[in-house]
Amino acid sequence: MLHSNLSVNNKGNLCICGADCVELAKEFGTPLYVLDENYIRDRCHEYTESFKRYLPTGSMPLYASKALCIKAIYPILLEEDFGADVVSSGELYTALAAGFPAERVFFHGDNKLPEELDYAISKGVGCIVADNIDELKIIDMLASRHNVRQRVLLRLTPGIDPHTFDAVNTGTLNCQFGVAIESGQAEVFVAEALKCKNIDVLGFHCHIGSQIFSPEPFTMALDIMLDFMVRIRESMGYTASILNLGGGYGIRYTEADPIMDIYGCIEKTGEHLKMLCDRFDYPLPAIFKEPGRSIVADAGLTLYTAGYIKKVSDNTNFIIVDGGMADNPRYVLYASPYTIINVSRCEEKADQVYTIAGRSCETGDLIQENVPLPETRSGDLLAVLSTGAYNYSMSSNYNRFPKPPMIMLKDGRARVVVKKETFEDLIRNDL
Repeated sequence: MLHSNLSVNNKGNLCICGADCVELAKEFGTPLYVLDENYIRDRCHEYTESFKRYLPTGSMPLYASKALCIKAIYPILLEEDFGADVVSSGELYTALAAGFPAERVFFHGDNKLPEELDYAISKGVGCIVADNIDELKIIDMLASRHNVRQRVLLRLTPGIDPHTFDAVNTGTLNCQFGVAIESGQAEVFVAEALKCKNIDVLGFHCHIGSQIFSPEPFTMALDIMLDFMVRIRESMGYTASILNLGGGYGIRYTEADPIMDIYGCIEKTGEHLKMLCDRFDYPLPAIFKEPGRSIVADAGLTLYTAGYIKKVSDNTNFIIVDGGMADNPRYVLYASPYTIINVSRCEEKADQVYTIAGRSCETGDLIQENVPLPETRSGDLLAVLSTGAYNYSMSSNYNRFPKPPMIMLKDGRARVVVKKETFEDLIRNDL
């Protein structure tokens, strides 16, 4: 099986966290988002333990809320000793509503609105990751109004291409996030930040991309960031106490993807950091990272019921399911690969090839093409694996489809963590 929390029972049915997916679909219906809490906690533990072993004192993983922002995730993060990274006041509100402490929240975004910054500062958010000079001025003004000194990291662009898909590459020069080191603008950014009377600059932030499986892009980022930090110390007398290297660790969507070694990558990051700091006689900064996808993606799957089966030509067979681009837009946006399983025919030979289509009124409403499966019939259940991240987060009500419910499994027992939307929910804000 693609992930360790998946198995096949004696009925030949797919199970996640020991729960039979056929029985889950009977109880909760389809489409259905399913999450494995045990798996999420195991991944959190890998990060917290590797941070303790290999990174300087004060280092901390921050969960990237954009991957999956629901109230149920934040008590888990708090118990697992994580911080949280949010990119909107809506994500911040969700975290706070779940009882997550504001001081453990880092607020990101390349165009935080003044009212969002005001809300964050008024709630005592732990740190704001400032994206540009104009935003710094607004933070400084709002902090003065609230009579606080706001803690800030400065987001820089290191100019690294980690050789991932362009749409998730955020570390190169021509990127809308942060201020470029290569152009010399970053030094001006730092100088302006250090002049602000109501801001405490803790250090720097960078993010280079997603679906990265090796430590080398992160050690390259360390090379550039430490060189910059040393130059800033020499020219401005400022020594950073925090370096946030962003997120980006990859997960397996298919058997072709490698297995991510979190411990190994964190260990190499720590070794490289120590080597650089020794070389430059620079105090070891605390390292923060922002795992999101690698916490929740492969902890989840989505269950669909096959509707009509259409043989269009000798080369194209469609399975049209009861969901689609409204609840999983990633194939439409990125041509993202997925592994798809016929839930009750796991042990049968996959001797047919299908395109899995959704029911939105769009030709492009596809979840995956060229999927090998056993002969599939109307009413069969399909499981799309590795959908815990960016599926519910990016879902919509296109064609006025209500969003599916989400359940969380712990030790094989299920609870609803997001209710299924109703038709009344769809028109709630209509006048």
